[in-house]
Amino acid sequence: MKVIFDTNVVLDVLLDREPFATSAALLFSKVERGELFGCLCATTITTIHYLVYKALGIRQARKHVGSLLSLFEIAPVNRAVLEGALKSDFEDFEDAVIHEASIHAGVQALVTRDVNGFRPATIPVYSPDELMSALELSPHEKQ
Repeated sequence: MKVIFDTNVVLDVLLDREPFATSAALLFSKVERGELFGCLCATTITTIHYLVYKALGIRQARKHVGSLLSLFEIAPVNRAVLEGALKSDFEDFEDAVIHEASIHAGVQALVTRDVNGFRPATIPVYSPDELMSALELSPHEKQ
């Protein structure tokens, strides 16, 4: 199964934000083991770099971004993605961009802690715990 990770789930892992970090880290582990095909929106990468740079400096920002790039496919953001997001029913533009990039990248599901923010989504949306449960029911799916 190809899944895009919302920025908040990535931050849960990188910042070890409990009680959310455990489920998010387990999903990252599934990506590392090839049990789940992970994807990030290009805007997630830029947001992560900015936040880590501000908190920990340029070296740590580049280290974390490099790790994410080695683990996840990146869903591009281009004019078509931005225009689709602008025309969507999403209230939050950032969520709309992530969703639209997901559609263009052929993603099958989205994982976020803000499930309500993705109500207009046309693909299944899971919390990290919900996705873990769904994957336990279908352990052989990879893409």
